[in-house]
Amino acid sequence: MAADKITLVVQPRGKPIRKLPKEIEIPLNASSEELHTALSAASGCSTHRMRITKGSDHSVVPNSINTTIEDTGMRNSSVIYVKDLGPQIAWRTVFIIEYLGPLLIPALFLFPLRPFLYFTYDKPLPSPSDLQLLVCALLSVHFLKREFETIFVHRFSSATMPARNIFKNSAHYWILAGFNIAYWVFHPDAAAASSNPSQTLVYAGLALFVFGELANLNAHYILRNLRRPGTTERGIPSGFGFTVVTCPNYFFEILAWLGVFLVSQLNWSVLLFILVGGLQMWSWAWKKEKRYRKEFGDKYKKKRAVIFPGLA
Repeated sequence: MAADKITLVVQPRGKPIRKLPKEIEIPLNASSEELHTALSAASGCSTHRMRITKGSDHSVVPNSINTTIEDTGMRNSSVIYVKDLGPQIAWRTVFIIEYLGPLLIPALFLFPLRPFLYFTYDKPLPSPSDLQLLVCALLSVHFLKREFETIFVHRFSSATMPARNIFKNSAHYWILAGFNIAYWVFHPDAAAASSNPSQTLVYAGLALFVFGELANLNAHYILRNLRRPGTTERGIPSGFGFTVVTCPNYFFEILAWLGVFLVSQLNWSVLLFILVGGLQMWSWAWKKEKRYRKEFGDKYKKKRAVIFPGLA
């Protein structure tokens, strides 16, 4: 009977968890979320720190209200392993910290830190050019938008991640989008410091930036509305861009950064950030395409291009 209770054998994996019970009794029709909650209450370990896997095939038992114990295939005397993942940090906090660096660093490099960064130049240093001020403004707008989306738009499928990963995750933005771009674009000898820059590059870049940022914001709202608050369930995305590629939000993101690249007068540091970030987004997009195909089957229209229409 579905309402019958079973006893699961509980074993720790990795670092021992104090007070972790050796067995736990749970109804077959209970959700896997209830299993996580029960083990958390018994051991004192937060559900966000625990990863539960089946002893039979080592697959993860999800912390989900929509998955029952019976659905997982576990039966009486099945073995489960419980691992303490260590201190966790909320994904929302992670993104806020990631984007805070490149939001603040450009203005710091352009103004208070400028004399110390370019100390080898004759004094007084030339004031930042109008174009350098414009690039700083574009970077500020981009990362302010990112912070806004993090706080008010995005819904996260996972609540937390290991706290130690915050340094690795932040390095990409703080170093490549913060220190690297700010130092080289605001350099006194940079092309963006010219009093006579290419106006064609400036206006084309501004057009790309504005379109890319607005289209990216629209894509994020479409993705937000696929997931109900407090759930991890997903729908099939549709709307502007989604009929052409898997992740148009990545495509529009790259367009916006190409706009910054043009406005900066083709500064190599911006291009480096685009290439590194683009490769990472391409990897994520292919994983998402494969997940959509597996999760939705024939209901999902397969995409040949995951980011760039007609290319990849």
